[in-house]
Amino acid sequence: MQKSQIMKDKIISAVRTFATSKTSGSKVVPDMSELIEATSLLPLSGFDYWERIIRSEFSSTVREPLSPKWKLWSRPKEFVTWLDLLSWDGYKREKALRALSGAAPNTFFYSLAVRRLNDWVPQVRKAAREKLPEITRSTAPEYVVEALCVALSNWNSWGRIEKADKAVLLEIISEKHLAKSLRSKLIMSASGPMPSLFSQLGRTAILDDHIAKIATSAIQPSVRARAYRSLFEGRIVWFEDRKWVWTDIRYCEGRLKPVIRERKLEIDIPLIDLLKRSSEDSSPIVRRVSAEFLIRELGSLGTKATVFAERFATDNSNSVSERGEFALRKLDEAERTNAS
Repeated sequence: MQKSQIMKDKIISAVRTFATSKTSGSKVVPDMSELIEATSLLPLSGFDYWERIIRSEFSSTVREPLSPKWKLWSRPKEFVTWLDLLSWDGYKREKALRALSGAAPNTFFYSLAVRRLNDWVPQVRKAAREKLPEITRSTAPEYVVEALCVALSNWNSWGRIEKADKAVLLEIISEKHLAKSLRSKLIMSASGPMPSLFSQLGRTAILDDHIAKIATSAIQPSVRARAYRSLFEGRIVWFEDRKWVWTDIRYCEGRLKPVIRERKLEIDIPLIDLLKRSSEDSSPIVRRVSAEFLIRELGSLGTKATVFAERFATDNSNSVSERGEFALRKLDEAERTNAS
């Protein structure tokens, strides 16, 4: 049996156990321990799938008549639980958000609360905006950081999230202890959408004093490359949205154009130092960025431009050596022009 099927069976079993205890008529708060243990193992990359599985199984189990007929007159006490954030009923999702207090039990359930910012019911999104900061303050930082890394990397695909909703998350990540954990996550993660996370975190100032460290220390080369590019350009750019642009309105033809935003950075690292550090990086992804900015700045580097161009021209990576050779040709052309 495949690992995913084993996990699915474990989740279904845990949901059924919890749903049974919730509808048993007991006056004791339903035990979520088995469900919390099972959902703690779920990867956030497949969140949509697991959310559908849990919602469907919970709903079908709750609808089953679990009590004897003679007890139907006795209405069991309704306990609001974290799983109510998955309800098909928008009123229940809103009620759950407003009633829940204390810490989210794991990353999965905190993610459920975050994703209500993209809920299809406006009143639920409003409740999420109001309650999420409170839930965050009570929840373990490692759960919050893990969930936010995924949410920030994917929120551009959320069709219903609004500026006010995004502002709540940006305010949360600006909390000092969370900002530190997010920067550490950015540097130490060997996989995952960290380049996208870097850009989205750049909407705030939490990276500004640490971009040089990220450029030299991040495990993922693509993150180092993005950090160096920000240092070279003196700005952080991010993908904001897509906007429909007509290409030929007569035939109702058009396309979605990416909307890019940026924020300026105050950089006090000399260009030569940036070139030296980036040109010595172990990854060709980073050295290619370095060579690109060498070409842009050939006219301002004097004789040092030749040193870097020759280094890039002999690089083992074709994409880097091609840029180095191009830089040498441009320098040669400039020299001949000046000589004549």
